[in-house]
Formats: sequence, C-alpha cells, structure tokens
Amino acid sequence: MNLEQQVGQMLMAGFRGKIAEEGDAILRDIVEYNLGSVVLFDYDVLLQEPGRNIESMEQVQQLVKTLQAQAPIPLLVSVDQEGGRVRRLKEDVGFPSMPSASELGVRNDAAETQRVSQSTAAALAELGFNLNLAPVVDLNVYLDNPIIGSKGRSYSADADVVVEQARAFTIGHRNAGVLCALKHFPGHGSSAADSHLDLVDITEQWSRGELAPYIHLLGEGMVDAVMTAHVFNRALDVEYPATLSAPILTDLLRGELGFLGVIISDDLQMGAIANHYGFEVALARAIEAGVDILVLANNTLYDRDVVPKASAAIIRMVEDGQIPRERITASCVRIARLKAQLEERV
Repeated sequence: MNLEQQVGQMLMAGFRGKIAEEGDAILRDIVEYNLGSVVLFDYDVLLQEPGRNIESMEQVQQLVKTLQAQAPIPLLVSVDQEGGRVRRLKEDVGFPSMPSASELGVRNDAAETQRVSQSTAAALAELGFNLNLAPVVDLNVYLDNPIIGSKGRSYSADADVVVEQARAFTIGHRNAGVLCALKHFPGHGSSAADSHLDLVDITEQWSRGELAPYIHLLGEGMVDAVMTAHVFNRALDVEYPATLSAPILTDLLRGELGFLGVIISDDLQMGAIANHYGFEVALARAIEAGVDILVLANNTLYDRDVVPKASAAIIRMVEDGQIPRERITASCVRIARLKAQLEERV
C-alpha cells in the first residue's frame, strides 16, 4: 500500500444515513481514501434524532453489504453493543435483548454470559458486523460514575468477576466470528465525570488494581483489541490523557503488559480531546502515543469531510518528518493481522 492507503486503514469513521448511495461521503471515503473501519450508531447526538444508521435488521444488513462491496480491503464494521443501556441494536428493530454488564456481573454465571454473548455476536455477524466495541472491563470503583457505574456498564468492582465475565463475553463472540475490544484503558471506572463532555482527571482515585483485567486476559490470549480512555492520570503521565500518552499506551500497555495487538482510540471528537487539543494535534499525539485505529465517530461533532482532512493531515506530518513512515506501517501490520483473524474464524 502507498502512504495514503496505509493512513486510510488507520481511520474509523462514523457517518449519517441508513443507506449508502453514489455521492455519499462514506462511499467516497472507502473508495478514494481506503477507509479501513466504520462505526454505526442508532442515535444522532447533534441532531438529537433516532435512527442515524439503524432502522431495521434488513436495512442494516443491506447498508453493511453496500459498504463492504466498495472496500478495496475488507472493512472492520463496528458497533457499541455492550448490553443494557449501551446497545445500538435493540429489540424494536428485531435484535435480541441483551442484559447490562452489571446485571450479568451480579449473576456471575460465566456460562450464561457466554450464551448471551454468543447469541448477540451471532446476530451481529448476520448483519455484517465483525467488531464489537465491548466488553467494558472498567472496575466499578465509583458507583456514581456518570458514564460507567451509573449506566450499568461495569460487571463489578471485583476484578476477578470482571475477568470471568469478560472472558465469557469474548469466548462467545469468538465462537460467532466477531472481534472484541476491551475498554477503556487504563481504567475509567473510578472517574467522577464524563469524558464525552470534557477531560476527566482520575489521578486521586485510580489504582493499579484497575489494570488487573488487562493483565489476566492478556495472559490468557483473550484480547483482540484495546480501546483507550480519555482520562488524565498524573501517576502515569503528567502531561497527556491516556489516548494521547506514550507512557500509558507504549510504555505501560505495550511494554509492561506486553500487548502486541491493535490499540483503538476512543472517539477523538469527544469533549475530553476536542475541547483541549486541535484536530491535527490530537491525531499526531495519538499516533505518537501508539494508537493504531483513530476513531472519528462524527456524532458529537459532525464533518462529512473528516476522513479526507485527517488523511491529508497525517500524510503531511509523515512527509514533514514529524511522524516516521515506519510508525504508520507498524499500525497497518497490526490492523492487517487483526483483520486476518476474522478469516481464520469463519
């Protein structure tokens, strides 16, 4: 691949529309910019309207088929289908029901969690999804956490329960041929604020115990990909939040914990990043930190040209010597290996 094609593989974009037709930005991005991944939503945050990409099972299946048919390299087609309050596909469109992580954690029945997970993943695969941005392995440290604990997204405050549940979730998805992304590294469960809105400082609350799920699951080979957290932690990096932090992503996650797979950023358009860093600065810092797939969900902010803008900025940084070409190639190799796992699981 040339540089532009490589950069395209590093981008995951959201878009508006329940169908994809000639002239739509998302098809342009796939064909002209070699976009590597897409993410679908059921609600448009800016427009405050339901049905952004999802109206029915048949409609979603056709949309994904259309997108994949245009892709020079097969797409990662992703969704947040955690269960409970955070699931983009719901019963009203004919998708199977799915309890929240907190409900499953209370039951703590690995066999039941695997059954629920496999049913969910099989339905996702039938629609063409191949990457679920789940499970959440944040420990439920702060029960009133506005984005994790209060929404039932954590299995438990007990790391052993989180590990057991996340393992069962991953096995169920693997059995159905769907990849998983553990989130949010290095832990979002102790936060007292929502990183969708602004930067969250967890320095005083966070402990290394929040790394336990990653340590155990990595040791078992149960991690396909890891998604970052937009959290600021002076104990790990005095300057940048995790998504933009080489000490956290390269030194800790890759170096100390030994993770060799794909690192996916949380949405770079969320307030925690967009309110404090320029668009190009965020892209550069994330890549330099070790992120492989840069998420531009196009939901809390919207720009139909966000993919060509990101592509042009990254290419310019490489050509100017700010980002080594080898760094781009390394990410593309990891992404290619992740996509190859899908073929192995068919």
